[in-house]
Amino acid sequence: MIRTRIIGTGSYLPSRVVSNEEIASKLRLSPLRIQRLTGIRTRHWAGDHEASSDMAIAAGRRALDAADCAASSIDAIILSTTSPDMVFPSTACSVQRGLGCRQVGAFDVSASCSGFLYGLSMAQAMIQSGQAKTCLIVASEVKSRSLDLQDEATALLFGDGAGAAILRGEEDRSLEWRGVLGIRLYADGAHHGLIRVPSGGSRTPLSSDRLRNQEHTLRMHGASLFRIVVRRIEQAMLEILKEFSLCPGDLKQVVLHQANGRILSHLTNRLRIDQGRLASVIERYGNTSSASLPIALDDAVRSGNISTGDLVLLGSFGGGLTWATGLVRW
Repeated sequence: MIRTRIIGTGSYLPSRVVSNEEIASKLRLSPLRIQRLTGIRTRHWAGDHEASSDMAIAAGRRALDAADCAASSIDAIILSTTSPDMVFPSTACSVQRGLGCRQVGAFDVSASCSGFLYGLSMAQAMIQSGQAKTCLIVASEVKSRSLDLQDEATALLFGDGAGAAILRGEEDRSLEWRGVLGIRLYADGAHHGLIRVPSGGSRTPLSSDRLRNQEHTLRMHGASLFRIVVRRIEQAMLEILKEFSLCPGDLKQVVLHQANGRILSHLTNRLRIDQGRLASVIERYGNTSSASLPIALDDAVRSGNISTGDLVLLGSFGGGLTWATGLVRW
């Protein structure tokens, strides 16, 4: 039977570091208050010359290097983003060109902050069905360009960045089951209005009036959104552990969507997981939407917090509503 294994990870953060002092200058909040509310000290914002594809290419190269894998061996590229370079063609096609990959399938996934795990699930299915052997999954987000910097609900949180992973299919010849054990995807469109960019699509095209009213910027009902999603991701994480006859104490590392520092603490406390086993980059990078999970995963791998044989729980949640979990034996 073909197993799928993550053989390399990579990430990229833009060089511009944005402090709480800079954010606070446009809001009626102190820098310390921002940190207390979010757990964030700094975030990175893309330069004028950088688009989602540029960051995805950089993260993809680092993942390829970590996997000791040539771009020519990639059989599919799946890219998660809510901030594509343009409406079409897909940002994934720009990444394919930038990395010098063969003429293989390349497409975008839009599942908000859950997009990386949605993409990882698709890559696993492609490998197990025989359509591919090695896939690049990358999430890249330029959220800074869709922010209203006077909106306290969103201006505090979001940063830019990209994270990537190489997934490879291998014949299972060992007694121990390593690799991706399972991924579970969920959605509830009844709550799709809790986080959105109101205008710019086919339902509400942009106009001068809508631009003037800031309808092209991100809007979020934070308290309602996270109250619903946190409850559901907690349940989903417990369910996937139960499915594989595991408990939180079996986990070496938990890698979650970096939405907000207080949410991360709440989830780990509810699951009775020691903070030392939580991969957290929220303080340095803020909320980078679907890129946050692979960025945190890459950080955990490169810092030595994840090693061969470790059991790792993945979890993400966001607009749509969408949420997802994954279980990996590294």
